[in-house]
Amino acid sequence: MKQIKFEMKNRIQYLVIGITALLIASCATKFKKREINEAVMQEIYNEIKTPYKYGLVMVPTDNSYKMDCPSVFRKDGKWFMTYLIYDGRGYETWLAESDDLLHWKHLGKVMSFSENEKHWDVNQKAGYISLQDPTWGGSYEWEKYDDKYWMSYFGGDSKGYEAGVLSIGMAYTKESPTKPHEFQRLENPVLTPKDKDVSWWDNSTMYKNSVIRDKDKLTGHNFVMYYNARGDSLKPQKGAERIGMAVSDDMKTWKRFGKNPVLNNHKGITGDAFIQRINDTWVMFYFGAFWKPGAFNRFAVSNDLQNWTDWKGEDLIKSSEPYDDLFAHKSFVVKHNGVVYHFYCAVNKAEQRGIAVATSKDLGKSETNFVAPPEKVKKN
Repeated sequence: MKQIKFEMKNRIQYLVIGITALLIASCATKFKKREINEAVMQEIYNEIKTPYKYGLVMVPTDNSYKMDCPSVFRKDGKWFMTYLIYDGRGYETWLAESDDLLHWKHLGKVMSFSENEKHWDVNQKAGYISLQDPTWGGSYEWEKYDDKYWMSYFGGDSKGYEAGVLSIGMAYTKESPTKPHEFQRLENPVLTPKDKDVSWWDNSTMYKNSVIRDKDKLTGHNFVMYYNARGDSLKPQKGAERIGMAVSDDMKTWKRFGKNPVLNNHKGITGDAFIQRINDTWVMFYFGAFWKPGAFNRFAVSNDLQNWTDWKGEDLIKSSEPYDDLFAHKSFVVKHNGVVYHFYCAVNKAEQRGIAVATSKDLGKSETNFVAPPEKVKKN
């Protein structure tokens, strides 16, 4: 009897050891950082590519304004989009909703022009959602921090298309982000081209910004911002546009992370980063322009949020249709029910600007079109 008990005890011990070893091996496999080589890059490209252009999903009702820069999130079983409208004065940030990611309804503004002309951002408020669940195929929830929903934005006091000196600000709300209402804004910008710690590459003006949580503290901080800016050590206003990083622990105080950009094509534009986590690999969707013809969407990959490997293959999105034959750029990408939706800004040769989507599965063609373009004024 004692012998049987002894053997059973040994078997249980071996079983526990075996299960523990399997769990350790499983966790090691799950969280092991993969070397980012050509095979991994190709695998990610195959996962995110969207060869089927559905077409325009949001267009202006007339030629007095243009639409730009979609950001998409999900709440209470519906999809919502923040986007920009430029009406000749500057950018304002708006909200729309959808049941299916293809048909959208405008709801109203979330950041408007200021009545007070002394505000640093009186004429420009281009907002982007912050702290979204970055999981590929995940919830796409707009998550809170300090019981608030946050937006980062670039703003300025000059009138015109991305005119004057633009800086980066932060805005927030305690109300539901699914209802159009004015977000509250911090009084002063959090990053400017005039800061004492400005770098050689961001000393002229600043553009789109994208904020994520750094839950693994890869940077040593709670939050990471990717932003694109123009600059140059000799001729700042003639410099290229590049993507760099800033970090924060409270969403209010930001500092630059490193002295160099993390993505740089040395001329033209490299901009508008949007971050997703595919398995245990970080993917940055971004757009390029003028370092080869046109404007187009691409991606880069990282294990640590700091060092990025740029994809060398085909563009994810490029001009190919009448509605995007000038530019096809500025990514926001989600995966839902096995289908990848790549939202982008479509600009035609008449310079009409709207929001289009391409998909990984053929979902047909949109019936939405731009209105008739403005008539060209004949020169005498």
